[in-house]
Amino acid sequence: MTKEEYASRFTEEEAVGWFFLDQKLETIYGKTEPRHYAAEVPYITGGTDPLDGISIFDSEAQEPHYHMTTYGMSELYYDEEIVGGDFSKWGFEFTFRLKPFAEDEGDPFWAIEVLNNLARYVFETENWFEENHFVPINEPIRLDTDTEIVGLIFVQDPELGTIETPHGNVIFLQIVGITAKELAILMANPTIEEVEALANTLRKDNPLLITDLDRK
Repeated sequence: MTKEEYASRFTEEEAVGWFFLDQKLETIYGKTEPRHYAAEVPYITGGTDPLDGISIFDSEAQEPHYHMTTYGMSELYYDEEIVGGDFSKWGFEFTFRLKPFAEDEGDPFWAIEVLNNLARYVFETENWFEENHFVPINEPIRLDTDTEIVGLIFVQDPELGTIETPHGNVIFLQIVGITAKELAILMANPTIEEVEALANTLRKDNPLLITDLDRK
């Protein structure tokens, strides 16, 4: 199902959160239509994927990469009872910037699963992520792949930032792949300051913090 087919089920008022996310993305990509992967069965009706959908844009900023954005960690549909809150639902949507990987032969469906797994953790445990958090994956981020990326840090997406919606603020929370050596440093000193220092180091050569599975 395309993004348009999914979103067309709702009026702009009903899908006000979705509208605000799209409005922010338009400031970067204009009217370019992303490739959108929607959950076949919504989570609230028994589906296994917590996210309503994930959009993938082809970005040329800094270097060619996929720019993925989730729909479903914030409140997508109008709810009069929660209008005016500080944060919309969990208060963020995930983004992921990924350098194309030859073995994918097209869109990185494994990355869609990674994002759904992170969302599933939040929904099931009610523990959410914030800037300068990190998580170990304890295996290659892309299974059965010779990559040193085995962990993630969370930063504010440098292009999308934070938006205000009728249900509260939403930060575009970008996940960034880190190597086993970088993860070991964070595990030894698991502080916000250490994660922030690592992110700033990575930004020197990679301002948009694009994940590269071939990075050593």
